[in-house]
Amino acid sequence: MDTRVFHLEPGSSESASAYREVAALLSDGQLVALPTETVYGLAADAMNEHAVAEVFAVKERPHFDPLICHLPDARAIETIAEVPADVQKLVSRLAENFWPGPMTLILPRKSCVPDIVTSGLPTVACRVPQHEVMRGVAKVLGRPIAAPSANRFGHISPTSAAAVQKELGGRIPLIVDAGACSEGLESTILRPCLDEKGKPAVEILRQGPITVERIREICRVLKPTKAAQENPVAPGQLPSHYAPSKPLFLHDPKKDFTPQVGIRYGLISYRGDSPLAEQECWQHIISLSPGSGRLAEAAVRLFAVMRTMDEREDVDQIVAEELPETGLGRAMMDRLRRAAAANTLPNPA
Repeated sequence: MDTRVFHLEPGSSESASAYREVAALLSDGQLVALPTETVYGLAADAMNEHAVAEVFAVKERPHFDPLICHLPDARAIETIAEVPADVQKLVSRLAENFWPGPMTLILPRKSCVPDIVTSGLPTVACRVPQHEVMRGVAKVLGRPIAAPSANRFGHISPTSAAAVQKELGGRIPLIVDAGACSEGLESTILRPCLDEKGKPAVEILRQGPITVERIREICRVLKPTKAAQENPVAPGQLPSHYAPSKPLFLHDPKKDFTPQVGIRYGLISYRGDSPLAEQECWQHIISLSPGSGRLAEAAVRLFAVMRTMDEREDVDQIVAEELPETGLGRAMMDRLRRAAAANTLPNPA
């Protein structure tokens, strides 16, 4: 299969016709890679079971990992979800504050949602993306769009059309290139619930661009239940995920690193000026926020930097500095821990 890349300037005169073309492909059961503000998504008509099954096949994704449904606006939530009366006001406040935007809500599903979308769970993941391309296509299609990240399962999420081409070129008919993603990290996933006093609250099932500090301005934040941690009810909860093809390890930027003889190491540094970055053992160093140490810049660059380091022929293994676990740092450390989950640095002899 030849994969066509269509370059689209959001808001341009050709946007409307492009949305109709993409919606027609989705309505016909085909898959299209579309941009969102977080990462590029592999889009399918969420109401077409065969198309959604193709998403799992193309991504090589296990069927127990549910998908997010992207909606054109908050009103469309009623087409796929039942909002319980006891959290209805909270859901409305969250939607008013964070939609359109990188927030996903886990809510009881309606029977019209195919089991394959929710992995057979009684809940459905709902999001109104900020990016006008995904939202515009969903509006023209008239149905929710199921769209996990447009990469093979477990690999680094793509934040550009070029990254999608490297991951899925030859597997899908079309990639809509609307430039780089503005956020760079997948959406924050929340599950509205009641606390021990019966008051509305949320569990954060996945850290993302909307930080816990911002959410606490709206409501109380609870730790996910043990059952939610052990059994995925939302995307991105598996222990090993977002991983490059090369081994990736986390390391304290203030501590020395002991390299193994014969292995060429690359370092992903936060600012590029840490004691760890000053060691002479690195074949290559890339900084997430050179000199300034801005978490927002680091978040946008994280997946692209991981991919660049993974593609370097002069690097065998990747070491990433641990980041400050405040604000966006929590979400980035969540991704890095999952990327490094299968790897452990050997103890020096």
